[in-house]
Amino acid sequence: MSPPESLEERIGRHERGNRAELLRRENALNSGVSPFRVGSVPYLNAVPLTKGLEDQIEFLPPSELGAKLRRDELDAALVSVTEVLFSDRCDVLDGVAVASLGEVKSVFLAHRGPISAATEIFCDRASLTSVSLLRVLLAERDLRPELKPLEGYNLEPMPDYVLLIGNPAIDFLRRPHDHQIWDLGSAWCELTHLPFVYAVWALRRGIENRRLRSVLRQAQRFGLETLDSIIREHPDYDYSFRKDYLGWHIHYHLGSDEKRGLAKFAELLGKHAGRPVFDPRFVV
Repeated sequence: MSPPESLEERIGRHERGNRAELLRRENALNSGVSPFRVGSVPYLNAVPLTKGLEDQIEFLPPSELGAKLRRDELDAALVSVTEVLFSDRCDVLDGVAVASLGEVKSVFLAHRGPISAATEIFCDRASLTSVSLLRVLLAERDLRPELKPLEGYNLEPMPDYVLLIGNPAIDFLRRPHDHQIWDLGSAWCELTHLPFVYAVWALRRGIENRRLRSVLRQAQRFGLETLDSIIREHPDYDYSFRKDYLGWHIHYHLGSDEKRGLAKFAELLGKHAGRPVFDPRFVV
């Protein structure tokens, strides 16, 4: 007769079973993408939506993802939300987004002088959404400086007024600098009292993608269920930052408040962008 298990042995057996189940689910996700062509951004904030899919995804900056989507070289991409607002070619996967309610930490205007004194702002080339959000926020203050492309991230000195996003923004924030920071997530929330949606899964219209939609929703659930391990184990930055950023500043659902925020952004884009804006079409 076998001796009874100790508490430590029972805990160990339970943890091994959990790890095996998580590995099974991760493998199932990874094999579920083919034959679809899927892209995502290579930023920390996207990790919880792509966990388990990494080997089947092409990782590119937002602007490059959008270009490939427009050329029908991708069937789905986690893209800047302006890709579905400035074009009526893709559907939006309902329920899933990269969003924030308030300070976002990775989308900001770094400025040495007063924002009202800016005559030109250099903008990260990677994301149309952040540039459009900046344009809207400034225009609502009756400010219209010239927005120019930023030539690189390691300029010395960095321009007096510069818009940064994603990991390069986090890198800048964490090293010594003499700029003040205007967080665009905070600015949007102060203006509208609504969340801001930065990215969504855009799905190429006109193809049968029900199975792909299911896989992307499963990946979101898997990423959120394993968020603690992502925060604990991901190599980008330190644990304290990952916990604060992924556990507090960013959220991953696209609900009624996020859709209201998206509708408000579309309204203000129509007012200030000088180009047609389309209502997003959500699919389950």
